[in-house]
Amino acid sequence: MVYYLIVCRSLTYAQRTAAALERAGITAYILRSPRIIAGEGCSHSVKVSERNLARALLVLERVGLSPRRIYIISGDGGYKEVLL
Repeated sequence: MVYYLIVCRSLTYAQRTAAALERAGITAYILRSPRIIAGEGCSHSVKVSERNLARALLVLERVGLSPRRIYIISGDGGYKEVLL
């Protein structure tokens, strides 16, 4: 299965993001962003499946929680930024 990481600026925003998605019926997992995509400082991400990404982005826009960046997790374990 293909997954996406929605990068948030802090743990609090990741928790708010995951809670908003769960309220909308979208399964979401909070995790520390991999060092390769975190950039400077620490950040957290919310992991969602490919089939839920479009709906997740609509939910987040509606509640005012726009993501910093979005990455797709490739089959070899790498990350590629998704431009929206």
